[in-house]
Amino acid sequence: MLKTILYIGCGSFIGGVMRFLLSRYVQDGIAGAFPWGTLAVNLIGCLLMGLLYGTMERGNIGDENLRLFLTVGVCGGFTTFSTFAMDGFMLLKWESLLPLLGYLAVSVVGGVLLFFLGYTLIRQLNEHILSA
Repeated sequence: MLKTILYIGCGSFIGGVMRFLLSRYVQDGIAGAFPWGTLAVNLIGCLLMGLLYGTMERGNIGDENLRLFLTVGVCGGFTTFSTFAMDGFMLLKWESLLPLLGYLAVSVVGGVLLFFLGYTLIRQLNEHILSA
């Protein structure tokens, strides 16, 4: 188990550094506030996860630690959006349209709402601490 965790951890490190570098490179090259860097990372991560999944499905990556290093580690460190896309694809592949639509809606809308909730809670806490 420790060996598996190390594989995933090393992959996450690589993916996280790649995310930072690519996102910054793209964002620095384009003027404006739109998050082009994040969009590029998410889309490239989805392509990469699809390529890996297709390769694994054919049995071309047989070693479990290598699969975990590449998917959970590198892709997960690069962007969890790629895992989100793969989960959505699996629901689509299993012809589970209603669960797919629910998963997409809850993930996207719920994620933004929970982000807003966390942000609002911290702002209120900070205002309460500063006013005390």
